[in-house]
Amino acid sequence: MRTHQEDSILESGRQASPAVSRQLAEQLAAFVAPLLLELDALIDKRLVRTLLATLSVIIQFRNRANGLLLSELGAYLMSADRAPAGTKRLSNLLRCTKWEHTIIDSFLWDRAKARVEELAQKQNGENGDGEDVLALWDESVVEKAESIKLEGLCAVRSSKAARLKRIKPGYFNPPGGRPIFVPGMHWLSVLLIGRSEKSGPPAVAKMEWWTTRGEHASERRTAQEQLLRECATQWGQMLVHIFDQGFAGGPWLQLAFSYLIRFVMRWRRGYTLIDEEGGERKAWQITRGKPSWQYRDVWDAPHQCYRRTGVVAARVRHPLYPAPLWLVVSRPGKGREPWYLLTNEPVLTAADAWRVVFAYARRWQIEMSFRYGKSELAMESPRLWRWENRLKLMMMATLVYAFLLSLLDPSQQLLREWLLRWWCHRNGKRNREASVPLYRLRSAISRLWLDYRYRPPSPSLLFS
Repeated sequence: MRTHQEDSILESGRQASPAVSRQLAEQLAAFVAPLLLELDALIDKRLVRTLLATLSVIIQFRNRANGLLLSELGAYLMSADRAPAGTKRLSNLLRCTKWEHTIIDSFLWDRAKARVEELAQKQNGENGDGEDVLALWDESVVEKAESIKLEGLCAVRSSKAARLKRIKPGYFNPPGGRPIFVPGMHWLSVLLIGRSEKSGPPAVAKMEWWTTRGEHASERRTAQEQLLRECATQWGQMLVHIFDQGFAGGPWLQLAFSYLIRFVMRWRRGYTLIDEEGGERKAWQITRGKPSWQYRDVWDAPHQCYRRTGVVAARVRHPLYPAPLWLVVSRPGKGREPWYLLTNEPVLTAADAWRVVFAYARRWQIEMSFRYGKSELAMESPRLWRWENRLKLMMMATLVYAFLLSLLDPSQQLLREWLLRWWCHRNGKRNREASVPLYRLRSAISRLWLDYRYRPPSPSLLFS
């Protein structure tokens, strides 16, 4: 919470830039203070200072192709004439064997636990019922198409190539054939978020990268199950897990049943289920011909428009498991593919069905998370040879993402408005009305710190 003095500084306009620059640097230092304290017991204090300074540099340097290159970051760590020294400092931090990327991973996990408790306590104070926290699951890949020698690279399906081959106006004959695979790493992520926008921004629970080749090889199901076990052990049924179509199928359902989690899963329309009459039918056939229970105008976030949407549900079960399930079908209108959502949450009324639909709709947040990581935080740019060193740098970029998300909290509204007004002004209606202006927010902080450079406080001052 800010003080009245801080609010009065923001109200003074652009003249407050030096004070706000210092305030943001101190906020960043306070955000990672528990992590710095843990690292201070393991590594040299100079390396701790380098880590804190690198986080501010990652915010300042915005370049998709070169954003996480050591030589580029090193030039921002120190003056231009001492760029090689800055690069060496950062290299020493990443090569240090006294700490691992799992330390940052544990720090983010602890913040996620605090976030779940905060949401539960907030709702308990309002009406006595704890608010469901949604765990958004999704997978992506980090493509390193031009790389061959980096440790831990494996073959990943290129989403960039698929995007470039889409039919566009004036381009009606794209090349076909099999999917294109390039060197890269697999990426698994879990975000925690409340059911409504009033609950605040999402929190990063996990971001993991894994490979199918080399010394660090793993399997997809192994990585997924390990993360599911951690979530189920930590929170039990406090979370409602939201899964996309990539998780649909009997094997993942078996894991969901074995760990006793609550879930909403996007089911493939061609996968079979057993209806109430005991017949085995494809998902799209179960509700065919059944009228919608209710209609609503639902906001389509990707396309920025309202759609007249109907909803209907049916009780089903999987052919291999006797546990009761419900198939909720969201019908967004002519020309749009319906959502087939499978859940173990009881769906007896239209309100229950809409609750499932809106919970799945929140999954768009994690899609934006991947896009932000690749386009804005340059997650695909690191060129470090060693697997562990690369993970350290990518986890540091994840720390920056978590810090920027914390600035979207309602308590930071005045600070956000000041930054966007004076350091990233835009005339376009789309930019001004964006509900989550994360790109503009980073741009504003970057330009502010470049003009009014303020070094983060020394970690020793934070620990005193």
